[in-house]
Amino acid sequence: MNIAIIGGGSWGLALSKLLHDNGHSVYVWEHNPKFAKTLQETQMNELFLPNIIIKANVSNSLPEVIMPNTDIVLLATPSSFLKDTLKKVAPLLDICPNLKCIINVAKGFDHSNGDILSEMIRKELPPKYSDLICVLSGPSHAEEVARELPTTVTIAGSDDSRLAQAQEAFSNDYFRVYRTNDIVGVELGGALKNVIALAAGIIAGLGFGDNTMGALLTRGNVEMKRLAVALGAMPQTLDGLAGIGDLITTATSPHSRNRFVGYELGKGKSLKEILSSMSMVAEGVLATNTTYMLAQKNNISMPIVEATYKILHNEVSPLEAIKQLMLRDLKSEEGYEVN
Repeated sequence: MNIAIIGGGSWGLALSKLLHDNGHSVYVWEHNPKFAKTLQETQMNELFLPNIIIKANVSNSLPEVIMPNTDIVLLATPSSFLKDTLKKVAPLLDICPNLKCIINVAKGFDHSNGDILSEMIRKELPPKYSDLICVLSGPSHAEEVARELPTTVTIAGSDDSRLAQAQEAFSNDYFRVYRTNDIVGVELGGALKNVIALAAGIIAGLGFGDNTMGALLTRGNVEMKRLAVALGAMPQTLDGLAGIGDLITTATSPHSRNRFVGYELGKGKSLKEILSSMSMVAEGVLATNTTYMLAQKNNISMPIVEATYKILHNEVSPLEAIKQLMLRDLKSEEGYEVN
């Protein structure tokens, strides 16, 4: 297949390597001319994926990436930049008569209104492309996929035949793709786990142990499931790769940008100081604000999310937030329906 990847960050580049390994013709749009030139000249981006050779065709020009023979468009742009990028991509899709899938791999929200990203994409593109929209998510650090470490993810969409084509395009002996029709569940799993991963980083930065982390991840997943089901997801999706699987990986890994932000907060640094030191985007910061808004709007109890929100906005210290969580009213543990 001919595959256009819109975004040359670590995940976009790791997927370009994977898809090239699978025998596809891969074209990557990198919005930063300097990074694009470096990739063209050296086939490497040492900042994002050290020591990894990128053999895909890289360009700073979208018309050189999205072409008449394009079969799949892969959206690998951070959520906060996706809407503006879609406005540039949309006019070019009309030249692609054989387009099979538009696959989003970013994780987050439309922070202006709380929409999941597939809904944002649906609104920004002409209606004729709605059935082509898919989302790929799961426990998949770019650094490990680029090193060909075994990884499993989930792809969601409305058309089983398109999903099967995408599974075939991505899967190999180190990357396995499952499929589901639960777009909402897969999207929300990928977005909400970043918030809980921030909280996990805070726990680690405070120096707390395995007991605390186990409790946080378990109850964090309950909160993820509460909101996701209220917004139309299937509960079992949050118990799969796109939910608890991605949460465990993001909350415990040194590769995780969201865990890093939380860790530094737990150590006492300010959010402004932490973000100014980072070269890549930590989606969980904005996602915390949007998740808190959605919980309030839908009357969903999400105490861990609320505590994380208050820490980010300097309303409470990390230690005080933990104390408040521990001293909440006692209740039964019967499932995600219970507050």
